[in-house]
Parts: sequence; C-alpha cells; structure tokens
Amino acid sequence: MKFEGWYLLLGGLMLVIALLDTFVRRLPITTTIVYLLVGVALGPFGLQFISVDPLKDSAFLERLTEIAVIISLFTAGLKLRSPLRHQRWRVPMRLAFVSMTVTVGLIALAGWVFLGLSIGPAILLGAVLAPTDPVLASDVQLEHPGDRDRLRFGLTGEAGLNDGTAFPFVMLGLGLMGLHEIGALGWKWFAVDLVWAVVGGLGIGAILGTLTGKLVVKMRAQQEETFGRDEFIALGLIGFSYGAAIYAHAYGFLAVFAAGLALRQFELRTSGLRESPKNAQDQSDAVEDIDETGKASVQVAGAVLGANEQLERIFEIALVLILGATLSGAYLARDVIWFAPILFLLIRPAAVWAGTLGCKLTSTQRVLVSWFGIRGIGSLYYLMFAIQHGLPQDTARQISALVLSVVALSIFVHGISVSPIMQWYDRDK
Repeated sequence: MKFEGWYLLLGGLMLVIALLDTFVRRLPITTTIVYLLVGVALGPFGLQFISVDPLKDSAFLERLTEIAVIISLFTAGLKLRSPLRHQRWRVPMRLAFVSMTVTVGLIALAGWVFLGLSIGPAILLGAVLAPTDPVLASDVQLEHPGDRDRLRFGLTGEAGLNDGTAFPFVMLGLGLMGLHEIGALGWKWFAVDLVWAVVGGLGIGAILGTLTGKLVVKMRAQQEETFGRDEFIALGLIGFSYGAAIYAHAYGFLAVFAAGLALRQFELRTSGLRESPKNAQDQSDAVEDIDETGKASVQVAGAVLGANEQLERIFEIALVLILGATLSGAYLARDVIWFAPILFLLIRPAAVWAGTLGCKLTSTQRVLVSWFGIRGIGSLYYLMFAIQHGLPQDTARQISALVLSVVALSIFVHGISVSPIMQWYDRDK
C-alpha cells in the first residue's frame, strides 16, 4: 500500500473510532478487538489492502513496536504514584522478576518437549512470550495515579518492569544459537546482559527522571507560569533516557520506565503528599494546601501523563491493525490450539502463584492476576528484534507463527473477558 493509502486508512479509522467510541464501550469487548478485526478484514484473509510479512518487514516493525513500548512504559511509570518503600511494591517486583523467570522456563520446557525446539530457540520463545503487555492491558491497569488497588497496581508495575527483565533471556536464547556473544560458561551474559544492563538501565532512568523533574519544576516555580510544552518534556525524557541507556549497553526499556517512575516519585516528595488523592476533587483540594514548588511538580507530572496517554493510544491503533494484517495462512500456527491454553491456564497461573507467595493478595486477586497475563506489543518487539539479529529463517517462521497467533488470541479472549470481570471485581471490592 502507498503512503497515501495509509493516510486514508489510519485517518478514516481514527475518525470512526472517535465517533463510535461511546457505542463500543457499551459492548462487552475492548476497542483493541475492533482494531484487530479491522486489520484482519484489510489483510490477506479479507480485502487484501494491506500486506505485512514479519520476516520481510521486521526492521520497520521492530522500530514501530519499539517506539510504542517505550512510550507505554514511561506512561506506566507515571501511573505508579506510591512510595518505593511501600509494601504495595512487593507484588509487581515479585511478578516481574520471579514470575517472569518461571514463565520463561516453563514456556521453554513446553517448546523443547512438545514443539521439538532446541534449547536456544526454546529459551528465546519463552523470553518473547513471557512479558505481559503495557500497551494493551490498560483496562486492567491503574485508572488514575490515585488508584490504590493492589490488583491494578500489581499488573501495572509488572507490565512496566517485565518488558525489561525479559531482555536478558532474549539475549541468552540468541547467545545459545550463536547469534550473540555470551562468553565462556555465560560469564559475559551474566555480568553484562543480566547484572549491568538491568541495574544500569534502572539507574540511568531514575537519575534522568529526577533531574528533569527538578529542572522543570524549578523553572516553573521561579517564573510562576507554564514553561515549554508538556508533550516535549515527555518525548524528550523518553528519548534521552532510552538513548543514554542504549549507549551505556543497558536496557532502554527499564530506563524509560524508571524515568517515568522517578518523575512521579519526585512529585510525591516535592508535594509532600504521602499518597495520591483518590479522585480529581481530592487532588484539587490537596494541591491548594501545598507550596508553589509542590503545585508545579503535580501539574508537570499530570500534564506529561495526559500527553503520553494520547500517544500510547495512537500507536496501539496502528500496531494492532498491522498485527491483524499479518495473520495469514503462513502465520497462523495450528499449535496455538493447545499451546495457548497451556500458557494462559497452566503456565501463567503457576508462575504467578510461585512469584506471589507471601504477598498480600486475596485469592480473588491472585486468580485475576493469573488470568490477565495479556500478551501484546512487547512480544512483537522481541520477535522482530530476534529476527533482525539473524534468526534462521525456518526457526523465525515457526516462532513468528506461534507468537503472532498467541498475541492475537490473547487480545481476543482477554478483551472479551476484561469488561465483565473487572466490573464484577470493582463491585465486589
């Protein structure tokens, strides 16, 4: 399709979505399912207006998914407005590190035993499918910075962190296939790809997020007026922290998430508010009681979050539409019929229960965390990243078909269930 066609298609789709948004929200489905179905209708199974091949177009898709993920990770960091010492952080941390590792191992085991994959591709498959999605899981994430629900907080924090904590396993899988240097007995992988890249990414993002918050708030408080454009602050901090982490051979995903989180934590400290206000009225009342510096920090964080959420939604539309257009006879895996139920109903619950032992979650919350392990744009990024690093064509085609099928099925089954389940949960709570 020519660029003129893309303008027409995406512009028309956005207009239709905006006009029908209220109607769609009344249906027991998410708008993401609508985007997916439109993509399928325009792809090989439908009108054949769009032709996207994950192997041939992997370079373009890698960059597009990369941008979408880093914008969403920054947004997730901004939503998490609780002190880092609060026990509420135990759930997302355990999910992002312990449950992530268990998930990679169990998926790799299933790939090795049932799909006939060797150890390298099996670990790579586990790493690609293990992270939950920060883009498509907005319906189960925190609804606003003052939301204190443990279920939503845990899922938001997990999605923000595990797109970075999956990276070491991606590099390990590539290394075992000879596509990445991991050193004798894996020393380089452990020292650089695991320890330094994780710690360095979080540290770089935290420092840059805090410094940016201090600089912008100081200038606004001194001038007593709006300074600059909030969307430029967001994009500037995202780009700078991501680029700095990549040049330092650290994980940019973790840096971007940490930058958003640090900006929100700086606001929390500066404003003197121990917790986020529960609603807009409470926030307005609370802000009136703090000094000008505190007010500026609250305004900056809120405005940056609002600008970022709009960018996140635009990329969601484009990428889910493209995902639907990639689905064809060559990229629909029959194995998804048995693999997806194992992933959704056995592997994910087992990993969640192993990771959250001792955490303060009710049985209902633990079951819902187990179910809402939504796969999405993060998995697509890692898939394209692996293809661009020289994944053999046969292996790339096999893994691509399974990953695309699992992500599409996750969008559908989780999208159908999220509205009724979360409505029931909120009423029960």
